[in-house]
Amino acid sequence: MEKFSLNGSAKTPTIHFDGDTGVLEFSGRSIPENSVEFFAPLNEWLEVYQNHPKGETIVDMKLEYFNTSSSKCILDFFKRLEKINGHSTTVRINWYFEKDDEDMAEAGEDYGAIVSLPFEIIEVDEI
Repeated sequence: MEKFSLNGSAKTPTIHFDGDTGVLEFSGRSIPENSVEFFAPLNEWLEVYQNHPKGETIVDMKLEYFNTSSSKCILDFFKRLEKINGHSTTVRINWYFEKDDEDMAEAGEDYGAIVSLPFEIIEVDEI
């Protein structure tokens, strides 16, 4: 399967999804002008991936910051991943946050409570 990549900017995260390994990584900041438009290509790619997912899909969320509209798009993305989980595959979310960034730690805990996916909250020195 083809790889999916979006190069990040000061307002958008870098996204790399390798369909052959099932590893997806978000990194950076997510404060785009139009979050729905920004996330649309990723959601389209996920529609194709869900037809032939890997045995394990790992999502590494390494965001420094995200705005309210990105929050909704991230939740929608996790909800799409829930549909893949359990159909001969496991989806696992690794939510990274910088030490002492209580807001990002709490955001990860909130997402973990909302979605039915294995969710690990991981503290790191620097993202």
